[in-house]
Amino acid sequence: MNHVFIGLGSNIDNPLDRLSEAYRHLTAHADLSATGLSKVYVSSPQGPQDQPDFYNAVAGFTASLSPHELLTALLTIETAMGRQRLRHWGERCIDLDLLLFGDEVIATDALILPHPRAHERRFVLNPLCELLGIDYVMPGQPSLGTLLSRCTQQTISVLCEFPQ
Repeated sequence: MNHVFIGLGSNIDNPLDRLSEAYRHLTAHADLSATGLSKVYVSSPQGPQDQPDFYNAVAGFTASLSPHELLTALLTIETAMGRQRLRHWGERCIDLDLLLFGDEVIATDALILPHPRAHERRFVLNPLCELLGIDYVMPGQPSLGTLLSRCTQQTISVLCEFPQ
């Protein structure tokens, strides 16, 4: 079993409900067992600014899937929930990102692990710190606490406990 962390994000179509729905899909998957769930954070969009703020959280699981199988499962859930890719970094009803898969380091056309921008995004780092602590070290990076100290210009806030 591998310890994996999945980022959940949404900024349209009742984002809190969409995060909850995605989490239900994940916990219903036969090859995933939930191990932790962060609070929900609100942050400004990273891409085009003419869209609503994003709601983000991170969920931890143990998985008996390979990294590529898990990525396929995440994309299947996004599609089932109606995700449409209309513009790069644009609004979305759900976004499921495979952030960490144990200590795996992968760089293929389909998958990069750890997630290629996780180390520079406070809306990922804060919830990861909740689940792993500030001393946790992602492969190829300094501690989460050090990474967070580099993101102080990014404004985020805790919205609520994750709705289940």
